[in-house]
Amino acid sequence: MDLFSSTIGQLETGLQAAAMKQKAHAANIANVDTPNYKATRVSFQAELDQRLSFAPLQSYKTNAKHLSFTGESNTPNIRTHTLSSTQRQPNGNNVDMDLEMSELAKNQLWYNAMTERISGKFNSLRSVINEGK
Repeated sequence: MDLFSSTIGQLETGLQAAAMKQKAHAANIANVDTPNYKATRVSFQAELDQRLSFAPLQSYKTNAKHLSFTGESNTPNIRTHTLSSTQRQPNGNNVDMDLEMSELAKNQLWYNAMTERISGKFNSLRSVINEGK
C-alpha cells in the first residue's frame, strides 16, 4: 500500500525538473560572456505531457490474448542537452540573455505553482491525521 498518492510522486518529479532547469538557466546566464560556451537546456515538459496523456491504467485480463497496460514506468526522464548548432555572438557563445531571463521567470512560476500544490496535498494529509482539527 502506498502512503502517498501518485500525484505527490509526479509533483516531486516536476520539482526535480524545475530545479534542474533553474541550474541550467543560471549556468547559461553566468556564462553569457564566456567564449565558445554553448547553452544547455533541460528536456522534460514534452516527455511529461506525452507520458501523462498515455497514463498507465489498471487492467484485468479476461482473455490471455488481451494486452497488458502495466510494465512501463510513468516517471519521465529529465535530460540536459547542449545547443551546439547555434552561435549568437562572434566569440562562439550562443546564450541569449533575454531568452534565458524569460525562461528563468517562467520556470520560477512553474516551481511556485508545484510547491503550492504539493503543500496543499501535505496539508490535506495533515488534516486527515489530525482528524480534521
